[in-house]
Amino acid sequence: MKENNILHSIVSGEGKPLLILHGYFGSSDNWKTLGNQFAENYQVHLIDQRNHGRSFHSDEFNYELLVDDLYAYIQHHQLENIYLLGHSMGGKTAMLFAVKYPDLVDKLIVVDISPKEYAPHHNAILAGLNSVDFSIQNSRSLVDDKVAELIPELGVRQFLLKNVYWKEKGVLDFRFNLKSLTENNPEVGKPLPQNTTFTKETLFLKGEKSDYIIPSEHLLIDAHFPNNKIIEIKKAGHWLHAENPKDFYKEVIGFLE
Repeated sequence: MKENNILHSIVSGEGKPLLILHGYFGSSDNWKTLGNQFAENYQVHLIDQRNHGRSFHSDEFNYELLVDDLYAYIQHHQLENIYLLGHSMGGKTAMLFAVKYPDLVDKLIVVDISPKEYAPHHNAILAGLNSVDFSIQNSRSLVDDKVAELIPELGVRQFLLKNVYWKEKGVLDFRFNLKSLTENNPEVGKPLPQNTTFTKETLFLKGEKSDYIIPSEHLLIDAHFPNNKIIEIKKAGHWLHAENPKDFYKEVIGFLE
């Protein structure tokens, strides 16, 4: 894999490597505050997955490729015995990576996602983002106004608009590859392949107010990850690391130590 196709990351701290993968439309920036806390104990790698953040753009986008990207990153940085944490889409990448390369992963943390198939459910978000014409919406407030026509939730918009940046003087753009993410949207909900297992310690963290992991899926989780525990983070939905970072940090550190 060419050097410019090695995933972009922010690395801080010393010790055992802890690799963190963001979710769909997210980036390493979403994890900076927690990353700094984890860096007191570990060498933290906040990674931008392909078509996100400052990593390379590609027309191709699926979990097999995201796993290949992560493997190339780990080889490039000569890492081994890693702790791997992934949220949502990043959790799917982390699960597939762990079942494919169990020798590289010491412990796995999956944040608010299960191995099951999820029906595509980002249509309003994609429509809202695709409605933006940066030649017309040439300020952050105009972009927000436009996106708000289809995405009324302020918190969701604030999360998405963190990806807006000045590409050049007077010209805004999205950091993520919206075209590829739109075309490949069905890939994001794909399940973990059947008959795949990771037998080392695995922690699933779910948000109390989120329905991404429901009790009926515990058997499926057990089948893929027999050495798992599932912990609920109170007062939090799908973005539990942002909504209740204190409890999130406590559970992760407790599991890793």
